[in-house]
Amino acid sequence: MAMPWPQEPLGQEVYRLRRQRLMDCMGEGAVALFPGAKERLRNRDVGYPFRQDSDFLYLTGFQEPEALCVLVPGHEAGPFILFCRDRHAEQEQWEGRRAGCEGACQSYGADQAFPMEQAEDRLAGLLGRAERLFYDLGRDPWLDALLPKLLGNLRARNRLGVTGPQAIVLPAPLLHAMRCIKEPCEVALMRQAAAVTARGHEAAMRRCRPGLHEYSLAAELDHVFMAAGCPHAYPPIVGGGANALILHYRDNNAVLRDGELVLIDAGCEWQGYASDVTRTFPVGSAFSSQQRTLYELVLEAQRAAIARARLGEPYQAMHDAAVTILVEGLVMHGLLQGEVAGLLEQHAYTHLYPHKTGHFLGLDVHDVGDYVTAGRSRLLEAGMVVTVEPGLYVVPRDDISAAWWNIGIRIEDDILITGDAPEILTESCPKEADELQALRRAALGAS
Repeated sequence: MAMPWPQEPLGQEVYRLRRQRLMDCMGEGAVALFPGAKERLRNRDVGYPFRQDSDFLYLTGFQEPEALCVLVPGHEAGPFILFCRDRHAEQEQWEGRRAGCEGACQSYGADQAFPMEQAEDRLAGLLGRAERLFYDLGRDPWLDALLPKLLGNLRARNRLGVTGPQAIVLPAPLLHAMRCIKEPCEVALMRQAAAVTARGHEAAMRRCRPGLHEYSLAAELDHVFMAAGCPHAYPPIVGGGANALILHYRDNNAVLRDGELVLIDAGCEWQGYASDVTRTFPVGSAFSSQQRTLYELVLEAQRAAIARARLGEPYQAMHDAAVTILVEGLVMHGLLQGEVAGLLEQHAYTHLYPHKTGHFLGLDVHDVGDYVTAGRSRLLEAGMVVTVEPGLYVVPRDDISAAWWNIGIRIEDDILITGDAPEILTESCPKEADELQALRRAALGAS
């Protein structure tokens, strides 16, 4: 099943320029291989919804499975060769239309396109003239098995003057450096994903009732996302009560109970680009005293982290700002004992805050990009998109009063780094405590 968006949403020129930038870094005498994703079975003869490999999608815009992008700088017939499934009337009647080789050239800008069945023979010729092969080993089982055979055959012809690549180079550092900095057209798609995600979260907030199951709120997200043509960017988390303590909770089947909080971590994709939002709110009409205290603490930590999401700041600065606020508040309210500086130095807070404060966001929800370079936290650059998502998770322990137990809170937004103040892409999604309580009272008809 293909993704529900138009083919090549960004236009051929965007993808051509990306390929050219990458090939400029590769240099002459190189060949690069980027395999597309393959269809996978869910059970028996039922497949999972198809999602294209993100690197392949970034370079080609091509949405079909079983494809291979080959880049050959300086190739006489053009540098972009695409192998794909050929047209097949009977299979297309069952499974949907294909671009075929002609469509790969006309609609996706391939200089040459060939059926996948010809890939092995044609790759042998291309590799025979290459000095360097750019390929991520371990990425694709078929290529991992084929390449040793092809390279071995080339070496066997050494006396005939055929050498083949003398080095295999990972393309990921080059390509992922490009992907980490979003182009304006990418930011526009991410704004749309953020807007739809915000609507989905607010719909779930309005739908929530004590006695419903967690999956009822997940269904609200499904409806809003899919009505906008946006599939989930990742399986949603809907955790009520103690289930919110499980960071990657997936069951989504428990009953929501009055007096507890519910944590929803969900985001959609628009034309491949992800949003990632978490909100926590009362199942009933209001926070309890302890719930609100911790909620306001997490929100303060998020504000402090977002304030550090600025051009030239170390990536780590956002986490450091958030965790400092959290530890200060936890000491103030008796959930941690000791001096703040010592607790921070010893990481003595991780039973309450076990994760980092965010990650890169883009074609993947945990998007590519190095967080550390030359042994130091990477500096933030304009065009990066990051999540900022502090949280607190009070697992029952003897050294914490039972009044705080089983409170799980996370607040997450998507942030665009600019040359000025950070842009909160998901700002329209409610998160102020009073705003959430007013929304919940209105939804429940409470005074």
